[in-house]
Amino acid sequence: MSLSFLPEEINRALAHLNFNFVTELRLRRGQPVIIGYKGEYEYLGACGLSSSAADRIISGDLTSVLSAATGGSVYNYTEQMKNGFITVGHGVRIGIAGEYVTEGSYVTAVKCVTSLNVRIPHDVVGCADKICRTLYKKSPQSTLIFSKPGLGKTTMLRDISRTLSRKKNINLLVFDERNEIAAMDSFGDGFDLGAVDVVRSFGKIGALPSAIRAMKPDVILTDELYGENDLKAVKYAADCGICVIASSHVTDKEILKTFPFEYFVKLTSIGGTPEIYDKNFIAYCDGCVDDAFGSVPFGG
Repeated sequence: MSLSFLPEEINRALAHLNFNFVTELRLRRGQPVIIGYKGEYEYLGACGLSSSAADRIISGDLTSVLSAATGGSVYNYTEQMKNGFITVGHGVRIGIAGEYVTEGSYVTAVKCVTSLNVRIPHDVVGCADKICRTLYKKSPQSTLIFSKPGLGKTTMLRDISRTLSRKKNINLLVFDERNEIAAMDSFGDGFDLGAVDVVRSFGKIGALPSAIRAMKPDVILTDELYGENDLKAVKYAADCGICVIASSHVTDKEILKTFPFEYFVKLTSIGGTPEIYDKNFIAYCDGCVDDAFGSVPFGG
């Protein structure tokens, strides 16, 4: 994965760390760079993690970092910026704080950038084994994976996609609105999701009905549900007899009970064991776990 848009001193510092544990970089103009590493926030120094104030890397001009991340074409990302972030190569999401310039309801530019939150995606084969063994042993079930940000929901979705795609009698459509699940570039290269169909970079309520008619999926796997329109899109798919597997930042169980899903999976920590609940939020018993999902091995 390339983070060449970051200042050279930051990339040199990252070279001293195990990149598999790097989840986030917070750059605030004139302040020390903070890194999410092994589930904790630390200061970044010249040789990796820093405990000395004198050694810490200080963020400079963030406008130039944003320009480099977008290939000098920030205007190409104005639609994404309405949500406060952009997704660049390899699924890297950059949250942006600063002064947003708008024209009507449209963001036309961002100036005086004060903070960037660079979130690093990872691909962990086998991380969704418990979910797949428990819920999908006979056939996929409508499932919502939820947690606060940064605990691996998208990583779980990728692994579920790979597992389900190995069943030749399942047509799986990945609806990747923010281009984070597949993280495809202009050549169609990105994360390996298996033999699936991918629709990306379009709102669910607008494109999902057309995608259903065109691709005839049995299962739709989609990224973060946000707002009433996304829930309407999920319900439309369910009404069409399609199983939906999705993610959400909503963590209030009473609110989640109103969502159109049969099962809920809570992530509590990076690498931790997922907690599985039915639609009434009764914990799914581990005794129900079955290793059989057709003849497909897990984790391979």
